[in-house]
Amino acid sequence: MNITLASTSMPPPAANLPDAKAVAKNQKAARDFEALLLTPVLDALQKTFSGSAEDKTTGASDYRQMGSQALAQAIAARGGIGIARLVLRHLQPPKVSGGS
Repeated sequence: MNITLASTSMPPPAANLPDAKAVAKNQKAARDFEALLLTPVLDALQKTFSGSAEDKTTGASDYRQMGSQALAQAIAARGGIGIARLVLRHLQPPKVSGGS
């Protein structure tokens, strides 16, 4: 009689594995946070290069701010400058190695 046992590894406890919804929520929050940080930087850059004639037009500063926000969100959605990755790294549960 020949008996073979298949080696099975036990998955980690479910409490340590974040579900897909939580991961997606954290990723969106990290991208949004990066976009919030990028918006004033991009707005200041745009003010520097646009000159002062644009600010005399009614609503120009509002449109410039909206453009800066849209650009910041687009940059953050495509990987940004790394702020979102740092935030996500700190949101992950610590990795604990097995003691045996």
